[in-house]
Amino acid sequence: MIDSEIDPEINPEINAADGEHDRTPQTGRLYGLGIGPGDPELITLKAYRILQSVPVIAYPTMENGKVLARAIVADCLRADQIEIPLPLPFSPVRSSQPYYDLAAEKLAGYLSNGQDVAVLCEGEPFLYGSFMYLFNRLSGQFKTEVVPGISSTMASASALGVPLTYRDDVLSIMPATLSAEVLRDRLAVADCAVIIKLGRHFSKVRDVLVELGLFSRALYIERATMPNQRIVAIAEVDPAEVPYWSLVVIPSQQKSVS
Repeated sequence: MIDSEIDPEINPEINAADGEHDRTPQTGRLYGLGIGPGDPELITLKAYRILQSVPVIAYPTMENGKVLARAIVADCLRADQIEIPLPLPFSPVRSSQPYYDLAAEKLAGYLSNGQDVAVLCEGEPFLYGSFMYLFNRLSGQFKTEVVPGISSTMASASALGVPLTYRDDVLSIMPATLSAEVLRDRLAVADCAVIIKLGRHFSKVRDVLVELGLFSRALYIERATMPNQRIVAIAEVDPAEVPYWSLVVIPSQQKSVS
């Protein structure tokens, strides 16, 4: 269809009796897509449907070029979809704000042109997910929908075969990036806890667990549900080999009462 067929200033058939046509361009919808912890079979039906329908897919890339999110959904993508890698820092040394500003600007270009965009997020988008920072920048300008996903916390408990909470237990989830003092204070009052994103912080976490007498209860897992998942006795973990995608579970000491 050529412009003259839809422009009321050129095509006189569009008249005042029909009302003034809205000439504001339709913007696309932004999706924050939780795609689960790593096993493609844990992608929800809703996430799969959206993956199949959107014209644009975006996903974070690590500084070393690794792209976990895309690998999880690789078999769900179409050949004609536009893919947008979003380089994001996973190091506290660099400020992340410029990276998210640039990523948001790039996505806004597609959304402004009326194209729906799905941003892939490992686990659950609103639980320590990188999508939150794009959401904060774009949700006020564009229609936005967040699709929940299975978090690594829940998946790890299942893989380890340990219930996390019973009855009135309080679950504490905390990043390993916290200081030793804060970790100590939070863990000291926790019924059960999950410490995520261990990486280079493992030694600090281990020392706090030993100090609090929690080391014998702690369970270690890395890359939960992925093909290279590893469950290792925490006493045997080499701190130099601990990946970012690893966590420690300290399950409840209570037992279920029927």
